[in-house]
Amino acid sequence: MTKKDAFFTFGLTIMMGVLWALGEVVMGLWYPVNAKGHIFWFALIVVATLVVSVWHSLLSDESARRSPQEEKYERKMKKKQQSSKEEE
Repeated sequence: MTKKDAFFTFGLTIMMGVLWALGEVVMGLWYPVNAKGHIFWFALIVVATLVVSVWHSLLSDESARRSPQEEKYERKMKKKQQSSKEEE
């Protein structure tokens, strides 16, 4: 796990914790719900956190498949092809 991934996971956890707490405060003060409502809210927050975390890992996994040397080579070749097209 890279530093960027750890920072994202930590931030996501804090954000979802705050969102859960705000929901609990709202349900406790303004919208009376039974115990099942609190359990559903908690489950919804956990599922949303997992979905966002997996989505982020799939995005970062896609970008990590290529080495920096390959990307540098492809950028260099792309510039070379563009310059040769401009000369024609």
